[in-house]
Formats: sequence, C-alpha cells, structure tokens
Amino acid sequence: MAEGGGSLPVAAWLSALHLDQYVESFQQSELWSVWDCRALTDEELTRLGVLLPGHRRRILLGLQKAFVEAPPPAGTQQPPASKPVPMKRHIFRLSAATGPEQLEPRCPSVPGGTPLLDMLGSLSPSWDPPALNPLPRLLIPSGGSSWSDRDLSLHPSAPDTFPGSSPSTLSDSMEGTSATTPLSPTIRAGWLDKNPPQGSYIYQKRWVKLDADYLRYFDSEKDTYSKRLIPVSSISRVSSIGDQKFEVVTNNRNFVFRAENDADRNEWIRTLQEIAEERKGKAPERTLMSLATDSATELANKSGFLELRGFKHKLFVVVSEDKVFLYKNAEDYQLGIGITYIEMNVGNVKEVDRRGFDLTTPYRIFSFSADSEQEKEEWVEAMQQSITEALSNSEVAERIWAVESNRFCADCGSPKPDWASINLCVVICKRCAGEHRGLGPGITKVRSLKMDRKVWTEELIELFQQFGNMMANQFWAANVPPSEAISPSSGSQERRRFLIAKYREGKYRHYHPLFGNQEELNRALCAAVTTSDLAETQALLFCGASVTCDTGDPQCPTPLALAERSGQRLQMEFLLHNKTSEPPRLEMVCSEEKPYSVHLPSITHNGFLYKTPSMVKPISERKGPEEFSRRWCTLQDGVLSYYENNRNTVPNGEIRVEEIVCLVNNPLHAHGIESTFEVYTEADRLYLFGLESPDSAREWLKSIAKSFVHPCAEGLLALDFERLGRLHYKGGLTLEHAQEGWFALVGSTLHVCSEDGCRQEPLQLRKLQELSIQGDHEVLVLVERRRTLYIQGERKLDFLGWVHAIQKAAGSSGDTLSEQQLTESDVPLLVDRCIDYITQCGLTSEGIYRKSGQNSKTTSLLEALQRDARRVRLKEGEHQVDDVANTLKRFFRDLGDGLFTRRWAPDWLWATALEDEEAKVGEYRQLLAALPPVNRATLKALINHLFRIQCFSGENQMTTHNLAIVFGPTLFQTDGKDYKAGRVVEDLISHYVEIFNVNDQEMKKQQDEITAIMKMREASSSGTQQAGDFICTVYLEEKKTETEQHVKIPATMTAEELTFEILDRRKIVMKEKDYWSCFEVNEREEAERPLHYSEKVLPILHCLGTESYLVVKKQMSMENMLIYLASRVGDCKHGMMKFREERNLLGLGLSTGFHDRYFILSHSWLRLYKEVRQRGWGWSHKPEKEWPVRNLKVYLGVKKKLRPPTCWGFTVFYENEKHEKQQWYLCCDTQADLREWFATFLQVQNGGSLWPLEHPKMRVAQPQQDARLGNISLIPLRGNESEMRNSVAAFATDPLTLLRNV
Repeated sequence: MAEGGGSLPVAAWLSALHLDQYVESFQQSELWSVWDCRALTDEELTRLGVLLPGHRRRILLGLQKAFVEAPPPAGTQQPPASKPVPMKRHIFRLSAATGPEQLEPRCPSVPGGTPLLDMLGSLSPSWDPPALNPLPRLLIPSGGSSWSDRDLSLHPSAPDTFPGSSPSTLSDSMEGTSATTPLSPTIRAGWLDKNPPQGSYIYQKRWVKLDADYLRYFDSEKDTYSKRLIPVSSISRVSSIGDQKFEVVTNNRNFVFRAENDADRNEWIRTLQEIAEERKGKAPERTLMSLATDSATELANKSGFLELRGFKHKLFVVVSEDKVFLYKNAEDYQLGIGITYIEMNVGNVKEVDRRGFDLTTPYRIFSFSADSEQEKEEWVEAMQQSITEALSNSEVAERIWAVESNRFCADCGSPKPDWASINLCVVICKRCAGEHRGLGPGITKVRSLKMDRKVWTEELIELFQQFGNMMANQFWAANVPPSEAISPSSGSQERRRFLIAKYREGKYRHYHPLFGNQEELNRALCAAVTTSDLAETQALLFCGASVTCDTGDPQCPTPLALAERSGQRLQMEFLLHNKTSEPPRLEMVCSEEKPYSVHLPSITHNGFLYKTPSMVKPISERKGPEEFSRRWCTLQDGVLSYYENNRNTVPNGEIRVEEIVCLVNNPLHAHGIESTFEVYTEADRLYLFGLESPDSAREWLKSIAKSFVHPCAEGLLALDFERLGRLHYKGGLTLEHAQEGWFALVGSTLHVCSEDGCRQEPLQLRKLQELSIQGDHEVLVLVERRRTLYIQGERKLDFLGWVHAIQKAAGSSGDTLSEQQLTESDVPLLVDRCIDYITQCGLTSEGIYRKSGQNSKTTSLLEALQRDARRVRLKEGEHQVDDVANTLKRFFRDLGDGLFTRRWAPDWLWATALEDEEAKVGEYRQLLAALPPVNRATLKALINHLFRIQCFSGENQMTTHNLAIVFGPTLFQTDGKDYKAGRVVEDLISHYVEIFNVNDQEMKKQQDEITAIMKMREASSSGTQQAGDFICTVYLEEKKTETEQHVKIPATMTAEELTFEILDRRKIVMKEKDYWSCFEVNEREEAERPLHYSEKVLPILHCLGTESYLVVKKQMSMENMLIYLASRVGDCKHGMMKFREERNLLGLGLSTGFHDRYFILSHSWLRLYKEVRQRGWGWSHKPEKEWPVRNLKVYLGVKKKLRPPTCWGFTVFYENEKHEKQQWYLCCDTQADLREWFATFLQVQNGGSLWPLEHPKMRVAQPQQDARLGNISLIPLRGNESEMRNSVAAFATDPLTLLRNV
C-alpha cells in the first residue's frame, strides 16, 4: 500500500477487496479509515456482520499487509527507539544490507501507551475467543538481539497455532523450511540455551519464538515443526535464577533457559512477564490449544494411537478438518496439550505395506504404522478426506454467498450451502444435492462450490450473483403449500418427494402466460435473450420454450446466437447450461431411479447403539469393547442416523435405507459387544453396530430389514436370517444380462426371491454338487441337482461377505451327521468319497478295514475331508487304501451322537438278544425307521458297502464276522469288550436285503456288478486287463432289466465299437440297411441324442447324470438324413422354428409358450433373429442371439409338460468356456423339417460325415495292454454332472487319476 495508505477511506479499501457490502457496517461502527481498523480481530469482524470466514480472513490479511508496508498516518505518535544491544555469536544475523542502525526496539511501546496485547487486538468485555483457526494479527517488529519476522509475502513462517500444545519433545528429524503464514505474529525470537528435561548440566542451543499465544523452541530457525510448545496462558511465573538463566514456570513443569548475557535475559523475562500478566488480566481467553478439552473430540474426524518412525512410543494422532495433529498421549489431547500439526493442503498419503502408510509434505515424510490393516485403511481414508477438505477453494462460495439469498439452501433453507445446480441457478446444501443427483442430469446438473473449480467461470459466478436463490424460487417455488415445504431437518424421502414435485414435475412453478402455446413461447424466448431479463428467460424455458428453436434469422438461427449478437453474456451462459435440460412434466411418474419403483415402507425406531467407525474392508479381527462408541440412533423417513447423544440435533452421520444392500446378523459374542450386526451400503462401506441385549438387537435388525427390503421379498423377513440382501445373478438362456434378486441365508439354506416376488425352492448348500468362484473372484457358481446359479459381485465388499458366508454354510459345521456336507441321497460326502475309493481300489485288498493305515496321513486326510469334502479327490498312488479305510473308521468313531444315536443305540444292542430271527429283523426295521433321515441313509450306504466287501472275502479275508468285529465297536463307540455291537453289524450285513427292503431288481443289479468286478479282477490277474477301463451298464433297444449289458469301456472305445460289442453279445447281425447306433437318453428331459460313430464313449459317460443312460438301437431316420444331405445345395440351413427358453433356477425365462423365430445355421454359428431375413436385404442386421455350433448338444424330443406345439422338436444344451449353461427348445412344423435341421446339425458338428462309408466285419480289436500303466479295478460308473466333468479333466491328464462313484 502506498505511503499514507493508513488514511485510506475504508469504503475505497473494502471496494478494492471486493467486499463493498460491509462498508455501511464499518461506518456505523465509526471505522472511517484503514487506520481505524488496525485493531480489528476475528470476533469483532463477526460482530460487525462479516459472517463468512473467507471474508474475515481477507480483511485481516489486508490489514496485516497494510501495516507491514505502511507507516501510521501523519500526526500519530511513533514508538520510541531503544538502544540496540550488541549481537552475540549465537544470535541469528540479518542480511548484510541491514545494519544495527536499522534495528527496531525489541520491546516496543504501544502508541498511546496501550499494553502490548491491546495493541495486538483490542477486545471488548463481551469478546468471545475464536473456536478454531484464529486469523493473523498485526505484525510487530522486534529489535536488538531478538529477530523480527521478515515480510510474510516473501518469507512465510512455520505454523504457529494448533488445537493443543504439550511440553513434549518432537523428533530431531522434524525439520524443514518455513511452511505457512503464521496465525499469530512473532513478538520476539532469538537463540537461547535450554536445560534438557532430564536436568542435565549440558545446555542445548535452541531457536526460541514468542507470540501472543505460545512460547516455542526449535532446533534451528529454519525448522517447520517445534520441539516444544508452551501456551502463554499456562505460564504462571517467570523469574531470574542467576548466571544469565531464567525459569518459566507452567502448570505442568518448569523450563530453564540461559541467555548470552544479563541484558538479553532481562529482556526475555520482561517480555514474558508482560505477556503473561496481560493475558491473565483479560477475560479467560481460550486459545486453540485449550479447545481440545471440550470440543476437539467433536471436531476430530479420526483419532487414535499410531506409531511414527523416529519415536519410541506411539503418538496420539487426530485428523480434524484440514489438519493432522500430533499429541504425546490421549491425556494431553484431552488437556489440549499437543506437539504439532500438519497442514494437509501440502500433504499426500500413500500406502506402504500391510499396516504402514506415509504422509508426505514438502518438509518431511511422516511414516506411520497402524495396529492392523483395517485401521490403516481407516486412517488413509480419513487423511485423504482431510486433503480434499484442505484443497477445497472457498473463494467461489464466498463470492456467491455475497448475495443474501444464496447463503441459505434454495430448497430446505440450510445455512452455508456449498453445492449448486448450474442449470437451475440455485445454491443448495449437501443433502439436497444428493437428491438432485437422483433427478438426473436432464433435470439438474449438480456441482460443488468449493471443489469443481474449472466449472466456475467468471460468467457463471456473475450469473449466480445476479440470479440468486430468490429469483429462482420466485419461479420454482411460487406456489408451495406450507404443508409440503421442507426444512433442514427433513428426511431423505421427504426431500426427494419435494424436489421431484418442484423440478421434475414443476408442481409449484409460476406459469408463464404463454404456457401451452409452443410457437408463442419460442418467439418470446428469442426476444427475451436479447435483453438482460434472466427471469423472463427462465420462465419461458422451463414452461416449454425450446432452447434450440428456430429464430427465423439465417445469421442467428438459435436463441444462443441471438444472445451472443446482443452481447448478453449471462443469457448465453444460462442457455449453454440448459441446452439439454428437460422441461418439467406434470404427468411424469415419481420414480425413485432405482431398480424398483415401489415406495419402501416408512419404519420408525430409535435407541442407543454401539458403533465402530465405518470400514471399507471385511472385518477380519474381533472388535473389542473399547473400539465401540455409544451413539443415539434413529431410523426415520428412510434414514438411519446416528448422533453423539440423544440431546444432539445434528447427526454424526446418516445411512439411507435405499442404499443398504445387505444386513448381517452376527453370532452372539462375535465381538466385544454381545449382539452385533453389520450394514453394507452401495458405496462399499461396512457399518458395525452392537447392543448388549439380543432381543433389542433383533428388533433393530427387523426394523432395518423392513425398511430396505422390497415388498416383493417381504416373505424373507419372517426368516431368522443370518444374512439378508440383494444381489445380481444370472441364469437360464440369457446369461448376458444380470438381474436383481433378494437372498436370505438361514443356516445351510439359501432362500431366493426373484424380482417379480416369486419365492423359489431354497438351495440346500450342503448338498451342492459344485461351489466355485469364476473370473477374477467376480462370479460365485452354485450347482444343485442340475440347477445352476451365477451370483455376480458388483460391489466388492458385500460380495466377499456373501462368498465367505455361503462357503462356510456349504461346509461341515459340526461333528454330527446332519452337520456334514451331503450327497443327493443324504449320505455325508466324506463317507461317500471313502466308500467310492475303496470300492474302486480296495475290494480285494487283504485285511481291508482290519489293517491300520499311517496315523499322520489318516489325521490329515480326515481334516481335509471335514473342511471341504468337495475339494478332496482321492487318487490311486497318492492315497493308500488302508489310510482311506482308517479315515472312514475314525470318522464314525469320533462322530458326535454316533451313527445309531445315543437315544436308540441301547435298543439296537438289546435287539441282539432276540432268538427269533424274524422278530429280530422286524425290530431292526423298526429301529431303522426311527433313526433320523441322514443316519438312516448313511447306515444303508455303509452296510451296502460292507455287503460288497464280504462278497470278496475269498481275496480280502474280510468275512461278515470279521467286518462285524471291526465295525461293531467303531459304530457304537464302545471298547470292544461287548460283542453285542459286533452282533448288530453282523446281523445287518447278513439280513441286508430284508432289513433295508432291497427289491429284486436292485439286488440283481448289485450282483451283476459284483460278478462283473470279479471277472475283471480275474482278467487283471491274467494280464489281459487294459489300464483305465471301466464298467458301464448299456441297454439294448429299451431300458429293461433283461436287456442290461455290463460292458468294459476302455479309454479309446468309440460309439461304433460299443455298438458292435452289444450286438456281438446278443448275436445280432447288422444288415445292409440297418443303422444301429448308440444313443444317450436323458429321462428327465425326455430327449435322446444319437452318438456319432467316432465319438469316444468314456468322456460321455462322465457327463451322464443319474437320470441318463446309454442304449443301442436302430436309428430309423438315418437313411432319410443321408439322402437329404446328398441332394441339398449349399452348406447352410435357415428357416422358421418355434423357440422357447428353459426357465432357470429362479423360475425366470423368456415367457411361457413357444415363439416364432428365424434361424440361420452355418458351418460355425447358429443365429437367432426376431424377423424373417432375406438375401436381398437386411443381411447386415445384427442377430438377437448367436451361439458357436461346436458348443451345442442337440437332443431329439421335448418334454411333454412344456406342451410343445408340435411333436417334432429338439432340446438344445449350450455350455461356454466358463461352464455357464443355457437350455432351450425348438419345434418344427413337419417331421421332414426336423430331419433336415437335425441332419445339418450333425453334419456341421462332425465335419460332414454322418455315417461310416464301410462297416468293419467285426469289432475293432482292443489295444494291447501298456505294461507301464499297470492295472486298476473296474467298477460301474455313475455320479453327478460336476464330478463327471472333473473326472474327464483328470482323465485327460492321467488315466490313473480318474475317479468315479458307485
């Protein structure tokens, strides 16, 4: 400021600061010149009506600069100069240009004789000290040996104030250049010797600074962070103790300093005493350091202990707004005694390792380490938010708030709104801004006043200043009934309804007189944009005028061009931001912009809950009681709010119920609070709540669930769920698009409800045939009884929770039979796996079940099977028969409640005393019926297995009696001294058929299988057995007991060879026109597929389900198909067929019934179109669906319950590389069409060859045995689809690893 600037009129000065609106207030307070304003403080500016912090800061910084550069007005008494004191060697020296004669007095007198602190800021008796961030005051020069701060604009000093200071030592590594403008001017600074805290006689040189609030000392004058900070308010006495030393006595401890000479010491004492006495003489002034006692906790965004590299002990760290504070401990934090703080506007946070992260500034890198990875994530997030807060620019907000109506939200009236809709020209609060976003960018474009800097051009700011909330609401809110208006305390649903009515429907707007006349509206708009009447333009535009209407002027075809030609910058800005805006429409439906449009019920609940900070990762560790904070919580108007206590009116945070995606009921005592539950939101955040009362926690759970679960899934609310939420899934034919459904996990059962409210058959997770994660942990695949469900992970946090919960529920959860993983027939998967392996590899093993395996291998195998039996594959060579047998025995011996149960075991033992065999068998049957279903099924499977074992007693030496000796004590869990237990097992094996009601057909089949196995064993012992062969049941012409054939299936056998094998056994001669083929028959689908003559049989057997089988019969249509293929022209087939999807697991599909579709079958693709396509046009049209032919399996026939329109149809299965399955049905109009389509399918899939040109006269000879592979036992092949597919993959790698079920 030029010389004499102190006499500048305050009106001119405020105008230069762009703060003309405060001129009247200043003049009313008798402040006519800048010099009159020299003693203003932050509080006095507030009393003058300067309410915006940015405006107060701008005024105080202007005053500071004015009085650094300008002398006082003429006639003002100058402070007397004092005699300079010679500088000592340890005193910081000024530049060479500054001589001693230029030094100012180091203890200046104040003009008019006022005390020193009064000169820094005269305070009225009613003055209330600042709550946070006091602003810079007038800089006072120091003289003599004390150095005065230089020009702040060139040499900013280190931070001076922060909430809390402590007599604590900062690490020596805390160094750096000056950082920020001081919040209080330095009164005195210089070098002093300081006595260490330990009382050593060795003094340390320190750079000491004194300002109006604190006495601080540093390692050097260049340090940014002090080693100690002593609040002036805590100084009780300053006294000389001789030898150039003086003592500063505080409430906490004493500090001893030593000056270079007595004069320097006396000056320090006099200055400190004056500052301390004047502070005590004033009203108790709270500095920022003292605020921590009662408000720091509320201001903190995050607080807790962290390790900081360079410190032996943890520091208490607080993240508050745009700063990070360091304290020695939590007690100092509560007392307001701190170490230093870090300005986050120059900070950057980076994760280093699992628990560590760095806070980097230009002056130092702070390397922190948290107690856990989850804690680290919370700290990093809190500091990143602090950086965002620090970097936000309030300049735009202050300029827009200069208009009084813009200081309050245009919708609810909340003060200091920092968001805006740039096309509607309204300033709004954060809560209303969230609801504005839900209206869509066609209605409102929401931007931040503080963060979206690039948006705020000078024209847009001027537009908001001229337009303002008042003008906007004169149009939008001209007719708002008091009953429909909202307030700052209104809930989210109430806000949403009001904003939809206000802006989307235009319910309350002031209608333009031309409303409804489009032509007149457009003409009026063209006239309005050439003037400065923005209100008219607004009314026309939002009453239906088109922003792109034709003006009739070729040189200016649009209203925007007219405004540009007329020089109306603000009109241009308004039109530009509304180029894509949609006019309000009363008939528009009030949509929630959610996947569903039904309003959720309004549930009300309140009470105290314990809560932890929100998390961004799954909870991996138990939360202790000290990690929970007691909060008053309310559930009202679709918002779950939590407050510091039940007296607060402003919530600490809110969760909208429509954003909740999952609710989890944790087991009791899962954390330090007895009952806890988790809430997951769409923003991928996790909230943990708790209560000591399980009943109260259950009430909260039910209330929250009712508030966010869609009415279509309200049936799930009656369940005692562990996890409830909405997920995206895929299934059926349309796997490209996921749909939303509601899921509830109850124990080991997963309940499902589709979008249409149809509740489907629950999934029994313990009976899943397959449970796997595909892709990059993004799809969870569940397969149960040929039903497949693909759950997608769109939100990482809750998806990981679902995966973990489903995997846990699908595993074994205890030591009883009912808690194990089960097969379809209710047999524990562990038992099924062991029985299958022993049947395959150990039927003839001598001493099977009597010889013990290795204890360590048995233990590890049992643990693996109990963890997840689905993942365990018992392989010959890797697992020994005796180890597996020992595992099965140990499982039954350690079984909780036993196989026969403690309730019924004595009755089984008692039954052995019955002498009448029929009575005994009858008693056994009654006791069998009394067992739980899983126990009954397991007992039958085990006795069936032992029955087969004893059939090979000639080789394995395990007769019925020997097996009873082994299994009696095992199953009854006795010491073996009582033979009754063995007698029960012996009776069960001997009377297996009668007790378990095995019919003749089942018995004959088992006997045939045993006979076949014995034959194969004989062949194996004679060296004629081919390694890798298996036994399969094949039927001739139809499925009957008398047509069964048990055939050995080598790995190389083709369908043609199998056909000849069956015909040779029945002495059937193939004639010239006989087209005998092997068919795969699917009884469930009522469909069949002829195998190509070159197909390998073994892989097909592995893919067969329990409802499929192989049959050899004549293919009656083969001759006609061969004739068609020989006579047709071209290699494509196209035409109309009737099409229907198979409904997926949830009962969803295209629709009921068949629909006409146009198909094109080429050599590689099958394509589906909705309309008929002709060669002359439309060939570039994209098909609705297409599938690679190589992945299709085509079966003849459609099941009757689908009511196909004709009897000539296909069933088509498709499986892609990710094992995602689709199924659909096709029907032809005639039998000839069916043959032609089927022939084309077979030709395309098999390279053009449907039938061999010449039949061999005899079956192809079996290949010779490979002595390197050895022999393995042959068993009947059976199993579920998943196991078959896995077996095929294993067989492709090594035939010896192939396993299968009996």
